[in-house]
Amino acid sequence: MNESLIHCRKLAKHYRKGAQTVTPLRDIDLDVATGEFLALMGPSGSGKTTLLNLVAGIDSPSEGTLRVCGEDITQLSRNRLARWRAHHVGYIFQLYHLVPVLTAFENVELPLLLDDMPRRVRREQVEATLAQVGLEDRMHHYPRELSGGQEQRVAIARALVASPELLVADEPTGDLDREAGRAILNLLEELCTEHGKTIVMVTHDPHAAESAHKVLHLEKGQLLKPEEVNHAG
Repeated sequence: MNESLIHCRKLAKHYRKGAQTVTPLRDIDLDVATGEFLALMGPSGSGKTTLLNLVAGIDSPSEGTLRVCGEDITQLSRNRLARWRAHHVGYIFQLYHLVPVLTAFENVELPLLLDDMPRRVRREQVEATLAQVGLEDRMHHYPRELSGGQEQRVAIARALVASPELLVADEPTGDLDREAGRAILNLLEELCTEHGKTIVMVTHDPHAAESAHKVLHLEKGQLLKPEEVNHAG
């Protein structure tokens, strides 16, 4: 785990809000090794989700260097960035964002419809991914017929189906009870340790953060040094 999948230096994000310039993130230096599980913690408004969206290529930085999966994604056009993201990044949301009128199978299949892939290959890939998250017997159920934990597993399968190197997760257990949340964290740990996925997870929950290899804290848009963490609370 010595090669950096994510490498950023002096990363910053600014945007205008009326007459003011808001800076949710500034001076971020970060390396995440291939195969590492990183948890980002901090209070609301500390910049956690902003940083997650930058490394996932969903948003663009205002300043700094950002290389992810060997690509300087700050230099990509919008179309190239969308293609890069589809092949390299899987995003797991707190509230699942499943399409309610589609089955679990159809929700997981969605990212593959962008590729010119034979239907049989696509079906096999979706079925294998649903089996990987333990939902092979629920693939034809609709979201309303699933528990919250099962819905999150469908969302994880959708993030996994295109075989990305990087998984980013924004409060993936925040809407689940403790038992379902623990099962999701166990699944993420397995994806990291047994399948080599690099994971960056935002969480407010210190118990969830314990699943990660490394925990970093953000405060007012900046990463804290270890000796600053206890004083930040």
